[in-house]
Amino acid sequence: MKSAHIYGVRDVRVQDDPMPDLAAGDVLIQVKSVGVCGSDLHWFEEAGIGDAVLETSLVPGHEFAGVVVTDDMQGARVAVDPSIPCGVCEFCREGNPNFCQRGRFAGFGPTHGAMREYIAWPRANLYALPDRMSFADGAMLEPLGTAMHAIDLAHLRLGSDVGVFGCGPIGLLAVQLLRSMGAVRIFATDLLPHRLEAARAWGATDVFLAEGGKEAQQILAATGGRGLDAALEISNHGAAVEAAIDASKPGAAVILVGIPDDDRTSFRASTARRKGLTLRLSRRMKHTYRRAIALVEDERVDVRAVVSHTFPLEDSQQAFTVAAQRDGLKVVIEP
Repeated sequence: MKSAHIYGVRDVRVQDDPMPDLAAGDVLIQVKSVGVCGSDLHWFEEAGIGDAVLETSLVPGHEFAGVVVTDDMQGARVAVDPSIPCGVCEFCREGNPNFCQRGRFAGFGPTHGAMREYIAWPRANLYALPDRMSFADGAMLEPLGTAMHAIDLAHLRLGSDVGVFGCGPIGLLAVQLLRSMGAVRIFATDLLPHRLEAARAWGATDVFLAEGGKEAQQILAATGGRGLDAALEISNHGAAVEAAIDASKPGAAVILVGIPDDDRTSFRASTARRKGLTLRLSRRMKHTYRRAIALVEDERVDVRAVVSHTFPLEDSQQAFTVAAQRDGLKVVIEP
């Protein structure tokens, strides 16, 4: 079968690999769609994510959907949860599998991901994909779940003013979710004008170009000096963290979702301390797949419109290059 491997910085090679072995409880899935995530771009641009570094080649890809080709589920169209927690550790038993230290995650560390024609994965991680949803829609459920988990952490109330700092695919999905759940004003910021246009189209009431912190002052002015009830930072820029803190009202929650390029997050402590802000760091997602499917099926969220580019597996190098340029929105590979 064909697989796309990252060998180093900006080095993606499609090669022949043996078919995966099935462990107990696994089924074989023919991968139909897999998204290129911001974390995949860290592997591509830096050959690592934070303190995790590329030691051998890695098949990336954790946002995926496909068709089961073995077992009694043969022919089933499925979306796939990329996280395999151990199920027995303290965090798993407390209901926080996203904190599991012994689990495996597709396309991270030694666990190859889904940018290949076939993958063996536990049937417990599969979710039936409704007929009206495409495979690309199924792949988008993982970033949608990430946005949902971040919003869950913010404990928002109806009628809140919320800021989304960074309007990549997850940020744009967060804008749609906030609109659906009753946020009154949704402020969106980004470095790229075309992403701000998309944010406005999908529900942002106010959009501001990220310009060295100027956007925080614009948000404060737009709220009459009050500030945001909550802020979601979904970028890889430290300036977005600073802006989110500056634009938030005293007592607000600031949720950090983005993965910083240099593995460092810094901000002016005096501002955050005097405002008594609650800072939460969001890790992946938690128990969101069924809710995500329901939201898409009910047309509360349009995941399909976020996909701007589609490539065959053979063009994976080009797909990553386009995604890294950030000219569009979501890049999807179709093995």
